[in-house]
Amino acid sequence: MKDYLNYGGAVCVVTGAASGIGKATAEILVDLGAKVYTIDVQDCPVPGIKLHIPTDLSDKASIDRAFTQVPDRIDKFFGIAGMFHSPDIVAVFTVNFIANKYMTEEYVIPRLTEGEYGAVAFLASVGGSRWAQHTDEYKELVEAGTWEEMVAATKARAEKSPGSRGGYELSKRAINYYMKLRAPSLAAKGNRMNTVAPHYTETPMLQSIIDMTTKAGREMNYDSKGAFERLGKPEDAAKAIVFLNSDMATYISGHILYEEGAMQAMIETGKMPVVMDGKTW
Repeated sequence: MKDYLNYGGAVCVVTGAASGIGKATAEILVDLGAKVYTIDVQDCPVPGIKLHIPTDLSDKASIDRAFTQVPDRIDKFFGIAGMFHSPDIVAVFTVNFIANKYMTEEYVIPRLTEGEYGAVAFLASVGGSRWAQHTDEYKELVEAGTWEEMVAATKARAEKSPGSRGGYELSKRAINYYMKLRAPSLAAKGNRMNTVAPHYTETPMLQSIIDMTTKAGREMNYDSKGAFERLGKPEDAAKAIVFLNSDMATYISGHILYEEGAMQAMIETGKMPVVMDGKTW
């Protein structure tokens, strides 16, 4: 039987592989026969990976050191690592966006296999929806050139509008915008770039979101389970991101794949109102 996903022997780099969606992604890739290199500040418990590289994605020097241990040829990059629960917009935006852009531009694209086999996928979020309506909030941050310039622009933005949830949404909208900007230019090498946008998923991050919101005295319907009557599981999002970087998706690029169990369809048709801060929308 033909291997339509075609991950056998593929050099894959996965960030955020210590837990949650990143861990589930690494496990699937190992099962598919890929050569998996994982990057995370914590240890990676996935058996069968080629190498785990302890890395602080908030630190440029740590990223630089990590990529001295990554092969000169990369077939697939999975930018999954992220954070939510910090009250520091700069910290959230650095890990969720700046690190992804820096790794991609500095190390991934120059090493990416030419042709449709070479692919990049980032983990976005439904929290990054309506990105096109809010470009004025993050465009300057995304289009800044160097790591230092991006950090400086983010600090200036944070002084105007502090708040942890804003930092998370800002970063996820920014990664969608960056993907939309970069995907067409990658066509010169025949490469692809996409994002996956999950809804609430049963990961350690979800509990952090609940704890933070409760502490702030806010209410949100985190128990909404949508049409499938369940929350998302890490493997649900992992399957989606593995699909996008596979040979099953060789003509898909510049796309945001919403992985949310028909929740958006229910919201748009009035079947599931969203409650936040005591308001329904």
